[in-house]
Amino acid sequence: QVQLVESGGGLVQPGGSLRLSCAASGSILGINNMGWYRQAPGKERELVGTVTSRGTTNYADSVKDRFTTSRDNAKNTVLLQMNNLKPEDTAVYSCYAVVTTLTFQIVEVWGQGTLVTVSS
Repeated sequence: QVQLVESGGGLVQPGGSLRLSCAASGSILGINNMGWYRQAPGKERELVGTVTSRGTTNYADSVKDRFTTSRDNAKNTVLLQMNNLKPEDTAVYSCYAVVTTLTFQIVEVWGQGTLVTVSS
C-alpha cells in the first residue's frame, strides 16, 4: 500500500507565492512519474505539471514560467513552487505518482488534495 500526503495549501494574494509538497510512503520499490493536477469549482481536473524520475518536466501552458515542479528521489517527494499566483489558479491541487511496489505492481496513487485560494 502506498500513500501520498500533501501540504502547503492556503490563502494567498494575487502575485504571491506558495509551495506545495507531497510525500510518498509505503511499499515503494520505485517511483516513475510524479506530478500535480488541479480542479477548480465547476471545472474538470487539469494537468499542472509533471516530473519524471530523471527530472524531465512538463507543464500546462497556463502555468509555464510561473510554476516549477521538482522532486527528491531519495525522499520520495515532489514539490510545486507557484509564483505570481492569479485568481484563476484557485483550485484543489492533488499530487499523483506512478509507483512500482515491492510486489512489482505498477499503481497510480493520488493524494487527498489541498486547497489553494488566490484572492485579495
